[in-house]
Amino acid sequence: MQESSRRDFIKTAGLGVTGLGMLDLQDVYPPLTPLVTKPRKVELAIATITCDGFGDMNFEPAFAMIPRLPYKNVEFNCWYARNLTPMGIQSIKDRCRQHKLKPICVQGSSFGASGNIIKDVTHKLWNMEAARQLGCNRVKFTGAGRGSEGGLDAIIKTLKELAPAAEEMGMLILVENHANNNLENIEDYDRLFSAIASPNVGMCMDNAHFDGANVDLYEVVDRFHSRILHIDLKDTERKGIHKVVRYGEGVTDNAGVVERMLAHGYTGYLLIEMAPPQNQQTLEEDLRKAYHLFQKYER
Repeated sequence: MQESSRRDFIKTAGLGVTGLGMLDLQDVYPPLTPLVTKPRKVELAIATITCDGFGDMNFEPAFAMIPRLPYKNVEFNCWYARNLTPMGIQSIKDRCRQHKLKPICVQGSSFGASGNIIKDVTHKLWNMEAARQLGCNRVKFTGAGRGSEGGLDAIIKTLKELAPAAEEMGMLILVENHANNNLENIEDYDRLFSAIASPNVGMCMDNAHFDGANVDLYEVVDRFHSRILHIDLKDTERKGIHKVVRYGEGVTDNAGVVERMLAHGYTGYLLIEMAPPQNQQTLEEDLRKAYHLFQKYER
């Protein structure tokens, strides 16, 4: 994308959201200027996918259940076209206002548009604009299946185009790991962060997916704590297999990760993402228990 075109898009969109701060980076990466110096709080949030599953539900299950729970911060999984139309964005805003919920992140569909960088860049830019309209400054994306859609190289090319726009918009781009994905292991993030130095591009650490990929959670924290901007809390059945189970029934040490990140000065969101929903009969009780399980980490 030409620099003039990118700036025209930003000007037309009427952007200007204040960004959130980052921690100091590790010595292995160049020093970066923080977005702001005021520390953020550590707060719990919940993803709509936890209630909706993977189907196009127009967030109806989420808006039916989340207002009955203690959560106020909501990440919206905007994977379907109607979610990102002007009418769809307005509908999310209206329902959040009605239920006194706060949008904190937009998760869009994954990187990879059949190797078409232009389509991927414009899609991600519109997700950023949707987040701005919803009053938040975080967007989240994972990769395509391992080795597909141009692989990690295509993700890096896309992020090189997006990073300057994110900086001007005050947006954080959260790059999420998945098992069997182009964003899967420590080597992938080493390459990505070596190529993308922007403080507006960081990791969404999905603990269960790292376990599912047999990646050591504590090695991830120790190496990338300064680039981890968002933490997804969920539990997988066993190492090497990503199969979501109810909190406490699997092997993922979510508490250990959070405590180690807090020791490094982490500020940001701790996201409840037990998806797909495990048991509709007990889901509300399970999500209430999850809130009380991790509430002690709020700051």
